[in-house]
Amino acid sequence: MSLTRAEAEHRASVLAVSSYDVDLDLTGADDVFTSLTTIRFRCETSTTTFVDVKPTALHAVRLDGAPLDTGLLADGRVPLDLSAGDHELVVEATMAYRHDGEGLHRSVDPADGRAYVYGMSFMDAAPSVFACFDQPDLKAPYTMRITAPADWLVVGNAPAREVGGEGASKRWELGPTQPLATYFVTVVAGPYHLIRDEHDGIPLGLSSRQSLAATLDREADELLTLTRQSFDELHRLFGIRYPFGDYHQAFVPEFNAGAMENPGCITIRDPLLFETSATRADRSFRANLIAHEMAHQWFGNIVTPAWWDDLWLNESFAEYMGLRVITDATEYADAPVHDSYARRTWGITADQRPTTHPVAGNAAPDALSALQNFDGISYARGANVLRQLAIRLGDDAFLGGVREHFELHRFGNATMHDLFASWERAAGGATLDGFVKDWLLTPGADRLDLDRGAGVVRRTSPPAHPADRTHQLQVAVHGPEGWTQQPLVVDAPTTPLAVGDAAVLLDATETTWAVCPPDAVTMAALPTLARELTDPRLRATMWNSVRLGLFEGAVTLPQVADLLAAAPPVEDTSDGARNLLPWVLETVLPLAPDGTTGRFHAAVRSAAEAAPEGSELQLSAFRATVLSAGDAADLERWAAGEALPPGIAADSDLRWKALRRLAEIGATDQGALDEALAAEPTGAAKVHHARAVASLPATEAKEFAWARATGEIPVPNYEVKAAGAGLWRADQRALTEHYARAYFDQLDTLVAAHQGWVQGDVIEAFFPITHLDDATEAAALAALDGDLPGAVRRRLTDRLDELRRRRAVLA
Repeated sequence: MSLTRAEAEHRASVLAVSSYDVDLDLTGADDVFTSLTTIRFRCETSTTTFVDVKPTALHAVRLDGAPLDTGLLADGRVPLDLSAGDHELVVEATMAYRHDGEGLHRSVDPADGRAYVYGMSFMDAAPSVFACFDQPDLKAPYTMRITAPADWLVVGNAPAREVGGEGASKRWELGPTQPLATYFVTVVAGPYHLIRDEHDGIPLGLSSRQSLAATLDREADELLTLTRQSFDELHRLFGIRYPFGDYHQAFVPEFNAGAMENPGCITIRDPLLFETSATRADRSFRANLIAHEMAHQWFGNIVTPAWWDDLWLNESFAEYMGLRVITDATEYADAPVHDSYARRTWGITADQRPTTHPVAGNAAPDALSALQNFDGISYARGANVLRQLAIRLGDDAFLGGVREHFELHRFGNATMHDLFASWERAAGGATLDGFVKDWLLTPGADRLDLDRGAGVVRRTSPPAHPADRTHQLQVAVHGPEGWTQQPLVVDAPTTPLAVGDAAVLLDATETTWAVCPPDAVTMAALPTLARELTDPRLRATMWNSVRLGLFEGAVTLPQVADLLAAAPPVEDTSDGARNLLPWVLETVLPLAPDGTTGRFHAAVRSAAEAAPEGSELQLSAFRATVLSAGDAADLERWAAGEALPPGIAADSDLRWKALRRLAEIGATDQGALDEALAAEPTGAAKVHHARAVASLPATEAKEFAWARATGEIPVPNYEVKAAGAGLWRADQRALTEHYARAYFDQLDTLVAAHQGWVQGDVIEAFFPITHLDDATEAAALAALDGDLPGAVRRRLTDRLDELRRRRAVLA
């Protein structure tokens, strides 16, 4: 059962928590650990409430020394009858390690068999680690006591001290911490490789699995440099020092999100250590993430939302500040371009789905419902709105309001209204009500279309969410002198713009928030113009406009196919491979006219041959070449590290891309893929292997994928998602027809097999998106008529919307 807002408001009105003491023993079995929690709190009046705890076995609950009936545990709650006054609650339980990236996640590294543990307490996960009043506005100091194997490192929200132990185990104590919300509490424990440093009086730490030790050593200088620079800039901007003691960044396995901002101990997905080749844009993405989590130490950690409907403040603020910090204070001055590829279409497509929601005030009735709004709207749109607000107010007022907000609510909780009141005071009493209504409380993105015949730009707001937004933007127009830009203010349904027959890109610098599809004249010109378009900012705008135009049905598949063949999107390995290439391979090519894949392959192969040797462009183009190839002999040589172009080094990532493509075209088998995994039994290789096997055009391969969806064969979260990505291929529809029906027939099984974050991921990854027919649409509609968990309903609704959009572009 997920905590409702009404329950949280009642509990916050009667309880004040003074401290948590959590004792975890991690030295027992591989599947469980023991948890002893002591909570000291005050109750303002006699009341009935509950404590949250999700154990495998509840051994004892004592309230002020008196035992309570453990049989009263139901739906993760133990009821409490409380009198007014001070209380002590002690809960003894056995908890289960989890393998879905939540709770206390335990992972065994296939490279060396060592076990690693980390805590992810976000949303409803904390009670699966310790008993608590699990809501963001009951903050309290924590003391953590950890018993762990003697060769393990232990880090957490406060510096860890060895306090005893004997034989094969050690005892560690951490804290007491500053007041923390339950969702920030973490412990990272295992035989991690550790690097320590210090900056401006702040102890710094980095850690990773031992199998990644050499990689961490290689990357440490850049990571620590970014951390130092970001601290200096954030201290300058906010005027308030980081208050949580040590700043440790733990790179951990099988992490669902990019990272988590736990005070004192950030957890980061360890693929971001870059075992294989990484480009500037890869590193820009990581730098942005590092600064994002550091910005959270102020917004989110010092001041925490009172309820999850203000989650956007955490994420939008960190998104905006993280990008600003690395742009202004690190070597990544070009970060806005990389961020554009990574974030803009993610946010706008989410805003155009039926499941769109306001950035702020989304009225999440319970915690799990709020998790569904943890999306591109909360991140990308919210950050865009804050950027607009900062420009409107000016830095003095914008940052002045933020500083006042931190001072007024230090180590406490606050709402959006509190923050905007500080901004209005800092701006001399200016009212921001209209801005809030148009940009934060009204969902959906406007659409801006060039009407050449009428000589105007037409502004259309979503019919379900009419708005009267003003858009300030730059228009790029191609003429005899190349591309030039001019300002335009769109503040009415039609705004004059005369451009003749020139190609035009609206919102050239992506300052506003709108869908701006290229018109037919521009789309016809782009295959020629894009070859010579060298401005990185304008190239990002072009590709985002085309992607969103196809999403909206405003451009056609043949138009996109012509552009891909003439000027393929091989910007670099992050912007191309991370964002554009998946769109090409998974959305465009399966729908495009016959022959498009061959045309695209020829184009990227030519681009790779023409690119400077050893350049990022060469690597990007060659990876696209591998993933679109149809010649098994070429792929086999590349998989073996042979016949690679000069400047391209053989590495694990490239090898597995070639193996995956061999699987997709049916030129290998599971035995060969199993042998490749046995030769390289790393965590990353297991994920590659899962996708490759699931991609094979064989009944056994589809059974392999389906067994992971249903939980018949339990595997870590990354492997589940990879199997779903490989299962559905447009050229294998006859083979997957059975699973297209089974998805809906066995939806209850899929839901029951997973929980939390991964539950939603499975619903999305295993949706039969290649079966673009009436039967799939009807089955999805019928499923949505049922009683579904919030995460399932949200993902299923979005997948149905995507199915309909793909059918529409084919019509």
